Amino acid sequence: MEKLLHLGKKRMNSFVLRSIFRNFAIKKRSIMEGYSVKEYGQAVKRYVQTMDLKDDPQLIAEYRRRHSKEESWQEIRDGIREVGILDMQIFILDTRLVMIVETPLDFDWDSAMARLATLPRQQEWEDYMAMFQQCKEGATSDEKWQMMERMFYLY
Repeated sequence: MEKLLHLGKKRMNSFVLRSIFRNFAIKKRSIMEGYSVKEYGQAVKRYVQTMDLKDDPQLIAEYRRRHSKEESWQEIRDGIREVGILDMQIFILDTRLVMIVETPLDFDWDSAMARLATLPRQQEWEDYMAMFQQCKEGATSDEKWQMMERMFYLY
């Protein structure tokens, strides 16, 4: 009986590992295929920012979950659009986040971020997410995310 239980555990562990590797392979394949870019019918400008998360795999997993379509707050997504942002994407590698923001050409970053900080639930969201981020307590989104400088342009 003990041998059967051991064999059952071994098969279960093997199944779990195969499942994990299969999911990783699917994820890696989709990453390597690239991401489509939305067309807006107008010229846009792009901002790129970065931020670091705390180096804790469980916290990072929870951070990812809270940013899922099902878990992120509708008020936050609406507020981002309300201040004039056309699209926002966040990419992750280990603890490093990179956010890409696309806006109309006449978008004023400072005014939009000041307005965003006053919208309903925005600071509540920032505080809700701060436990994962390397930032000071009570920081706004604009204080957490650091603007990146473009240092190369192919065109």
